Amino acid sequence: MGRLTPDFRGDVAIVTGGASGIGLAIVRALARAGARVHAFDLGQPPDLELDAHAAVPHFHTVDVRDTAQVDAAVQAVLAEEDGVDLLVSNAGINRDHALWKLSDEDWAAVIDVNLTAAHRLLRALAPSMRERQRGRVVLMASINGLRGKFGQANYGASKGGLLALTRTAARELGPRGITVNAVAPGMTQTPMFEALSDEVRTRAVEETALGHIAEPSQIADAVLYLLSEQASHITGTTLVVDGGQTA
Repeated sequence: MGRLTPDFRGDVAIVTGGASGIGLAIVRALARAGARVHAFDLGQPPDLELDAHAAVPHFHTVDVRDTAQVDAAVQAVLAEEDGVDLLVSNAGINRDHALWKLSDEDWAAVIDVNLTAAHRLLRALAPSMRERQRGRVVLMASINGLRGKFGQANYGASKGGLLALTRTAARELGPRGITVNAVAPGMTQTPMFEALSDEVRTRAVEETALGHIAEPSQIADAVLYLLSEQASHITGTTLVVDGGQTA
């Protein structure tokens, strides 16, 4: 089968949650495609595993729950680069409980990291992108923002909110040539998946039509497509990448 080879040479990207899991796969893929990548996370990746020709990403210690840290980090990147072309808001957490056992703290923490942080990033970058009249944005949602999932009232609400934010931001930023889309992964082979019980992991595999869950690199492929020129006329939409879990 044919394979698209994205070329992001000359582009500058910010990826949140870039030190592990899907975020790290996106950082690697963008770096291999030539982008200058700035990753925001609380920690550093254990091993980048980059190709010899890939641009080396810059990792910034940023707590996306803190508006001052987000604003300062964005301004530091803008001061270093000519501008930011690509934004992937990927940082996310879960705090799963049945809704009648869900504390205010666990509700607020998930909404803040998964949803409100995306707004912080968009708000910080929108003026520069609008002035330059260019930009590609991808927000990392989830199939559990499209369906009900026991124990994930807070997570589902945060990811469903991202879908609404995607559509609104696409309307508001589109007149300046900026696209905003979402990717909704199904279960993916990440540290979050490994922490689940054997029963939950088995059930997730059984849900798929393909008989296996995604690798992080497969989610990264979908993100890079939406960031690329091949997707220049796609905005306000959600690309589901779940191996048929919701089919």
